[in-house]
Amino acid sequence: MAGDHEAERPDEAEGGPVKTFLEHLEDFRWMLIKSIVALFVGMLVCLFAANYVIQIIKWPLTRAPVGHPGTNQTIVVSFGSNHLGHFQLTAEQQRSLALGTNRFVSIQVKPLAIGTNRVLGWQVSDDPDAIADAQRMKIDLINLSPAGGFVVAFQVAIYGGVVLASPFIFYFIAAFVFPALKIRERKHVYRGLVVGVGLFLTGVAFCYFILMPVALAASQMYSHWLGLGAFQWRAEEYISFVCKFLLGMGLGFELPVVVLTLVKIGVVDYRMLSRARRYMIVINLFLGAILTTPEILTQLVMFVPLQLLYEITVWIAWYWDRRDRKRAARES
Repeated sequence: MAGDHEAERPDEAEGGPVKTFLEHLEDFRWMLIKSIVALFVGMLVCLFAANYVIQIIKWPLTRAPVGHPGTNQTIVVSFGSNHLGHFQLTAEQQRSLALGTNRFVSIQVKPLAIGTNRVLGWQVSDDPDAIADAQRMKIDLINLSPAGGFVVAFQVAIYGGVVLASPFIFYFIAAFVFPALKIRERKHVYRGLVVGVGLFLTGVAFCYFILMPVALAASQMYSHWLGLGAFQWRAEEYISFVCKFLLGMGLGFELPVVVLTLVKIGVVDYRMLSRARRYMIVINLFLGAILTTPEILTQLVMFVPLQLLYEITVWIAWYWDRRDRKRAARES
């Protein structure tokens, strides 16, 4: 009876049941269908909530620590709660307006009554919040074509849909691939998925809160150094840049999980990773060049954590290899 029971148990060491090619093809077809449906639903949700998604994407732009070029007085003009723009005065304008000695001045445009006439006038604001606002250079996102709004909404739907649907897509892919893995391999992949989600979110948060404002500020400062205006950017180009930047950094932080999972499965080992270090330096520099602004500061800010994560991966693989060799020596 025991022999029959052992024969009836699935072979846990060798994965799931054997299927024909057509059965695998049918499973693959359903995996694609479910993934496409999940992506479509995610895109639809982001399309209806596009205005909220855009506000989230614009947040790093409002926190960019941008310096004002030159030493001339700078004024920020507002009408009620509407921001009309930042303007840098010439030396002659500073003398004629006589707005004081402060480098940054906030001016409020207000309707005034002169006799029976209503005119627009202005006054200097003493509000410290308004003065602090004058020191932050604001950038407006604009559309320059009739179809620009639709292009922006479609971009938001694509990038947001990928983010919302990715957990479901990963689950469908895992359900398709896992039956072909051994039990030991499945455990390593499960652990890799759990840690990978945390590292992906860490990479996105690092980029969103730290790296992105620095990159946007550097881009604007470089434009001013070239003598170009940088107060208005095309909305579709800004959204594409930010979303690619965030996804690239998140995927870059996934590298240790992928590599260590391959180490556990036995595809690569410590020696292969050590020999590949010089190639990873080039790859990480290339990622920093294509995913960030074309200046060295943000490229290095992206390169350093990616390379550091790879070095940590190599040391972990070395520790595992050393531990396994010691264990094998004790058992022998």
